[in-house]
Amino acid sequence: MSEQSPRPASAVVHFDISGPNDEELNRFYGDLLDWRIDRKGPGYALVHTPGGFGGAIVEAEHASVVLGVAVPDLEQVVAHARKLGAVVVMPPTDNGWVTKAQVKDPAGNVLTLIQT
Repeated sequence: MSEQSPRPASAVVHFDISGPNDEELNRFYGDLLDWRIDRKGPGYALVHTPGGFGGAIVEAEHASVVLGVAVPDLEQVVAHARKLGAVVVMPPTDNGWVTKAQVKDPAGNVLTLIQT
């Protein structure tokens, strides 16, 4: 979430693109789509896309794309996700920037839930 702005409930507000070679991913998405890549340190860069939708490129062992969705009550949504069959990958955590959690949907896709 590169920009502070109102985040409507249930809106997709962030994405993470991960893979084993973040430099290659930075170059690919920057050159292909003219995204502005703002390296923040080893293995992590913020991504600014035209129109303001932002995300990150993250160095990770396996390739993945994870969406971040804004929710007004993180604890309640995580509990509801469990009832619907989700597995909690990361419980609600304040990382100093945002408070978020991650769940796996019934198919195994990871979804980041971000407290608004």
